[in-house]
Amino acid sequence: MSFDSQDLVRARVDEVYRTESRRVLATLIRLLGDFDLAEEALHDGFAAAVERWPREGVPNNPRAWLVSAGRFKAIDGLRRRARFDSALSELAVRLERETDEIVDAQAVEDDQLRLIFTCCHPALMPDAQVALTLREVCGLTTEAIAHAFLASPPAVAQRIVRAKAKIRDAGIPYQVPEKQDLPARLDSVLQVVYLVFNEGYSASSGDSVLRKELSAEAIRLGRILVALLPEPDAIGLLALMLLHESRREARVSSDGELILLDEQDRAGWNHEMIREGLALTRRALSAQVVGVFTVQAAIAAVHAEAPSSAGTNWDAIVTWYDVLLRADPSPVIALNRAAAIAMRDGPESGLALIDSLLADGALSSYHLAHSARAELCRRLGRTNEARDAYGAALALARQEPERRFLQRRLSTLIS
Repeated sequence: MSFDSQDLVRARVDEVYRTESRRVLATLIRLLGDFDLAEEALHDGFAAAVERWPREGVPNNPRAWLVSAGRFKAIDGLRRRARFDSALSELAVRLERETDEIVDAQAVEDDQLRLIFTCCHPALMPDAQVALTLREVCGLTTEAIAHAFLASPPAVAQRIVRAKAKIRDAGIPYQVPEKQDLPARLDSVLQVVYLVFNEGYSASSGDSVLRKELSAEAIRLGRILVALLPEPDAIGLLALMLLHESRREARVSSDGELILLDEQDRAGWNHEMIREGLALTRRALSAQVVGVFTVQAAIAAVHAEAPSSAGTNWDAIVTWYDVLLRADPSPVIALNRAAAIAMRDGPESGLALIDSLLADGALSSYHLAHSARAELCRRLGRTNEARDAYGAALALARQEPERRFLQRRLSTLIS
């Protein structure tokens, strides 16, 4: 084979790795029953492809070839190590007897779904669920996950190791939950995906508002879920993420400064994402039972369809927040509802609600509650209160663009 042909085959191997490696891994985990063994088999399978495909040609079904090659490499490795551990010999015999004939598209898709539910099992700590999902389902490196969440790579690696040990030691089944258990388990999966998206769309701390790679991975996960398990709230979550993500480029200036919704250039919104998000929202709302992500998507849809902040149907947004608050009576949702009421009924109405929420204490350490109060006080001309509230928000904020925004607002009130 010529060098040009070898280069083409190597490029094909790289392409298959980008597009198929997570599917291959999911199937190997099912066949081998162990995360680490499957990861080793995955890399061995691709190493074999690099060696053999230039000589033998690229197989018609690269995914099945890689699964088979990885599985047999794992069996060979277990046999070599069996002299030190008789249990490995038994495992090798069992794996060799089991067939891997079911490697068709539907089986592999089921394997992906099994992997997502396993990584997001409620027996794992939330930070471990996120780290394991990003590592095993999305294929992000430990270093990339650590960078995204401003953690050290050893700390993230330890989370992943502990999560795998928990799955093994607790006998967490590698399966899609039974129908009666699906709603509760799916909610756990959706919460993990949304947590990943939120950290990418509005980072909790650090030098940047956006971490695009995380929001992109969350949307990719959302698409996988909708394709494999088109439950209404999974569709609603994908709609919500797309509608929020459509505003990404307009949320920050060219020099990385935060731009609030009412000041954004709506011509810079991604209207293709908006169209897809609106269609998904309508699809999710047509279900008999409407979940919290679908309601949030409906709120985002009202914003997406509005020509301007002033032209927004704030009455519809307040109505949706009323529905959302009944379904999920959290203080953050109550805060968002109060902000919408301020836009509909005037700042005094919203401020009274925010003051009540802050008096309860649940939002006293939430910087956005103080910044919302500051904004309404500023609009009412209550300068001293606005200054104090901006100062409280600034003391709590950890994201640098937000801190700079709050400092600019505060500086305009200091005579």
